[in-house]
Amino acid sequence: MESWYRLVELPAVDGGQYAYPVYAPEDALLADLFRDAWHCHDEGPHPRARDVFDAALIRKMG
Repeated sequence: MESWYRLVELPAVDGGQYAYPVYAPEDALLADLFRDAWHCHDEGPHPRARDVFDAALIRKMG
């Protein structure tokens, strides 16, 4: 199974938009991609991201 690169953009409470690369199989669930990016953001120094799946932008990059 081939791995794909997705860019997951999360809106934060400060009004900013933070993007995270997520590598996953082509058939990965969007919810799993969101969760991976959200946890990566949550562990970093940035303002809290909104944990609303519908607010995330997920794009296939390659």
